[in-house]
Amino acid sequence: MNKLYIGNVSAEASEEDLETIFERLKIPHSGPFLVKTGYAFVDCPDEKAANLAIERISGNEELFGKVLEVAISVPKSQRSCKMQIRNIPPHMQWEVLDGMLAQYGTVESCEQVNTDTETAVVNVRYAAKDQARLAMEKLNGSMMENFALKVSYIPDETAAAEGASGRGRRGFNARGTPRSGSPGQGARPKMQSDIPLRMLVPTQFVGAIIGKEGATIRNITKQTHSKIDIHRKENAGAAEKPITIHSTPEGCLNACMTIMEIMQKEAVDTKFTEAIPLKILAHNNFVGRLIGKEGRNLKKIEQDTGTKITISALLDLTVYNLERTITINGTLKESNKALEELMTKIMESYESDMAAMNLQSNLIPGLNLNALGLFPSGAPGMGPSMSGMPPHGAHGGSAYGCSPYGGEGTFWAPMLSASSQPFSGQPESETVHLFIPALAVGAIIGKQGQHIKQLSHFAGASIKIAPAEEKDSIQRVVIIIGTPEAQFKAQCRIFGKLKEENFFGPKEEVKLEAHIKVPSFAAGRVIGKGGKTVNELQNLTCAEVVVPRDQTPDENDQVIVKIIGHFFACQLAQRKIQEILAQVRRQQQPKPTSGGQPPQPRRK
Repeated sequence: MNKLYIGNVSAEASEEDLETIFERLKIPHSGPFLVKTGYAFVDCPDEKAANLAIERISGNEELFGKVLEVAISVPKSQRSCKMQIRNIPPHMQWEVLDGMLAQYGTVESCEQVNTDTETAVVNVRYAAKDQARLAMEKLNGSMMENFALKVSYIPDETAAAEGASGRGRRGFNARGTPRSGSPGQGARPKMQSDIPLRMLVPTQFVGAIIGKEGATIRNITKQTHSKIDIHRKENAGAAEKPITIHSTPEGCLNACMTIMEIMQKEAVDTKFTEAIPLKILAHNNFVGRLIGKEGRNLKKIEQDTGTKITISALLDLTVYNLERTITINGTLKESNKALEELMTKIMESYESDMAAMNLQSNLIPGLNLNALGLFPSGAPGMGPSMSGMPPHGAHGGSAYGCSPYGGEGTFWAPMLSASSQPFSGQPESETVHLFIPALAVGAIIGKQGQHIKQLSHFAGASIKIAPAEEKDSIQRVVIIIGTPEAQFKAQCRIFGKLKEENFFGPKEEVKLEAHIKVPSFAAGRVIGKGGKTVNELQNLTCAEVVVPRDQTPDENDQVIVKIIGHFFACQLAQRKIQEILAQVRRQQQPKPTSGGQPPQPRRK
């Protein structure tokens, strides 16, 4: 049964009054109305009927001068981390919703509920009860594009069991039977919210895909249980438009193939003679593993499926667009089989990266990874949005995240935020001097300075190349000024750019030297007694950390700490050192006297 809670019920209302409303709106119910003072309960035969009652009655029906409120009835023992958000604007992008939800905590899943209504409905699960409660308080009744959001708890059958056992890792707890319309079995990661299928279609076929008054796309959505975003208004004048499909792997495949069939039929009707290959978008971090050593993986997929697959060049990538276009030439059946194999490879890569990231993300203290915005505004998938970024599709694609290792490295995704420790108050700006090969300066600056400008805007940092100290210098210094989050993003992309531009070999790890300045009186704390602290830093971070002896402090009474290592090692060492400095600063603050009053001077 699906029990409903009916709130704001007038004292004059009776069971017959409520039954009349349900009958008039043709909403089935499977039991009598239990009317209490100010509220009532009723059972519905299934979830579809319960959703219909919520949609048609809540906020819309008035009884004895009071507007009724209807929601799923959830026992207190099951009010945990799961909620349902209704009345979401029909054209709202997934990335906007994801960014909004991420403000209140770590979202473990976000599943679309298929309904007959024009507005969207999603079931959301947060990592913690307090996060769900905060989201409920902030979102319920809030306006979004002239739509008032309706938020209610939904039963979390695992809440009692989790509370009793206390076992299991977040995101991998045992789950009950999935609710109707759930995109998949088990917990994260789910392709619906983590790895959507992105495809490119010729602009002239967008109208046929949408259909008259959106009828065709709605039909595809219902048949394949998918959420489909067609970014037709963006990237004006482009020959192709991106489409984002959120669903299970099977749902994504079915939706994609249905769209391909519609385009082929439209091509026949309009006497369009050119071939229409299947084009999908994949993040650059996955492409190296798709291709495989000496192209073996890609060749095997081509041989198994009878298709010809090409991938766009690295040169097409920008700071904003980290997606590569994969073109599959073959029959619909062959293309479908190739797409299935490609999606499997991408998902395997994603899961591998997530597992590695879960192990590593706990190590970075003091860095608000939730504020990193590794998903620029408009990027598909889960993650916080970032203001001031170009709209989705404005650069032909979007970034899933930035990896310092090119196509072979760890994928820095929104799971990072799951264990981040945010700053208290406004984070301070930091200055880092990063040493790069002198020959790489042109690649970092870009044509007419475009790349370094984009990078600075993306990271929210000041980034400058210092003049060469000597004519034949083999290294140049990149001066980066910004918050810890800005440092992370800027340095991440610089490491990645050097790998992409082949300044390091295919199997060679990108290792750079970074300098940060610390107050001279704190240098001893970084070193520790007998070098204990610096040795522990090196063991923990895998970076080489050096505090040169006999340094002469500069005009600000600061000395240099050198950090040498790969990206993650450098970042971890920087954060650990900043943590030591924060402890020193706290210890130096004058302690307040009892009562919080400053000492009074003695009277003579």
